[in-house]
Amino acid sequence: MKFGGGGGGMQALMRQANQMQARMKKLQEELATQEFEGTSGGGAVKITMTGDFKVKGVTIQPDVFSAGDKDMLQDLMATAFNEAYRVTKATSDQEMAKITGGVSVPGMF
Repeated sequence: MKFGGGGGGMQALMRQANQMQARMKKLQEELATQEFEGTSGGGAVKITMTGDFKVKGVTIQPDVFSAGDKDMLQDLMATAFNEAYRVTKATSDQEMAKITGGVSVPGMF
């Protein structure tokens, strides 16, 4: 892209940046409606998270409670949450890279 010569290049660059920002905002809205899961303990604990990183649900199998091991439950919860977060972030990053061409745009999302 050529700069200078009447500012047309700068206007085109700004227009492209605005279009990219609009596409990123739309993607964020779409991701917020999607759900991602993280599990641990072979499915003993499941965390459901939306694309905007909000925990929507927690499922704990009854046998985890009957074991009565508080430390194990805490570990399973942390592991399931971290997995849900990892899956959500990886999906978000992949989708954003399609818009940005893989270039990180700090502050844009």
